[in-house]
Amino acid sequence: MHKADTTIAYVEPGSLADRAGLEPGDRLVKINGHTFHDILEYRYLVSEAEVELEAEKKNGAAEIITIENDYEDLGIEFKEALVDKAQSCTNKCIFCFIDQLPKGMRETVYFKDDDTRLSFLQGNYVTLTNMRDEEIDRLIAMRVSPINISVHATEPELRIKMLGNRFAGKCFDIMKKLARNNIRMNCQIVLCPEINDGAHLDKTISDLASLSPYVNSVSVVPVGLTRYREGLYSLRLFTAEESRGVTEQVTSWQQRLLKKTGSRLVFLSDEFYLNGGVPVPDAEDYEGFPQLENGVGLIASMREEFESAAGLIEKKPRKRSVTIATGELAAGFIKELALEIERRAEGVSVSVRAVKNNFFGGGVNVAGLVCGCDIAEQLKDAPKTDALLIPCSMLRGDDDIFLDDTTVADVEAALGMKITSVLNDGYDFVEKVLGEELF
Repeated sequence: MHKADTTIAYVEPGSLADRAGLEPGDRLVKINGHTFHDILEYRYLVSEAEVELEAEKKNGAAEIITIENDYEDLGIEFKEALVDKAQSCTNKCIFCFIDQLPKGMRETVYFKDDDTRLSFLQGNYVTLTNMRDEEIDRLIAMRVSPINISVHATEPELRIKMLGNRFAGKCFDIMKKLARNNIRMNCQIVLCPEINDGAHLDKTISDLASLSPYVNSVSVVPVGLTRYREGLYSLRLFTAEESRGVTEQVTSWQQRLLKKTGSRLVFLSDEFYLNGGVPVPDAEDYEGFPQLENGVGLIASMREEFESAAGLIEKKPRKRSVTIATGELAAGFIKELALEIERRAEGVSVSVRAVKNNFFGGGVNVAGLVCGCDIAEQLKDAPKTDALLIPCSMLRGDDDIFLDDTTVADVEAALGMKITSVLNDGYDFVEKVLGEELF
């Protein structure tokens, strides 16, 4: 591990730490007599009912602080979010999306994390290839759960091939150990044609299902390929026919598992249904949407919310025009929603523009990877409307920046239209299109 930096960067006003007199610049030395090396150990140690903090004030003075903890957060943020440095990926996955990025993007985009702490804290998926036995034991001892795991295949040799790492074959054994110790897991399978599909996918699903209920959910997502693949492993996209085959295969598993365990367990990303021309399942079939961040159930979730929101649209005179920019994959679905709003809200005009992803090229067609330069170029001759709506997934975190480093302000200036980002939420979608609150 790197040397931990336990210097406090921020103390939330009114928090337990604030009331105890801790300030930015102070350094936590020990908690209940124990040093700590990362954010997991910190959270584990401060979970006691009474917490004794040994602090070094920013003026160098030592101080002992006792806090009666009613299990609320102390309100401390450290200079390093993890306290320790994030662990980087040691794999060479044949399908790695970061390896397919063009040169010249901002440096942080190229960092590959593979850190179980980020899995627990932020929902990132990890491969477990860089974890020693003692680190696994530490996670178990601290009851870190759930852990999100990029599995891809449970057959050792196949997983070693896919991840390009000789340690990759141990994954399922580690997962069995985690399950024996009541650690919950969510799993991801990036499916590649003629690599880990077909009988290999059956084997992977069967193995993961054997760890139920400790495996909460499994997502199956198609490999994403850009045009920047020179020198990389030869891969291709799923055809429409193959996508339909995958949906049939997974649906069969869902039916069997639902009957046997009460849960479908494995869920397909929306791309498989849309690429195969197969109807997207109803919202209830996603069992609470455990893998929404993986693009699993986004359409069903939004459709369900939209149907409720559309029923709240008031019948009154309006005069509003809106343009919606989205990826090619979801454009048909968004057009259906737009037509329904136009039907219910007289005087509202909605134009949906499917933006071709020239920046990444290849088969990239999802909304979350659309870049500002493509929007600016492809909508430059579009009629000006009252607003240009984009899904918030096009922007990075809380920043108004697209993946290509183009800013929202750049695109607004190029098009002469105000941009508004929309959550993947049916209510927010209706409100942003109408330019008014529903309630």
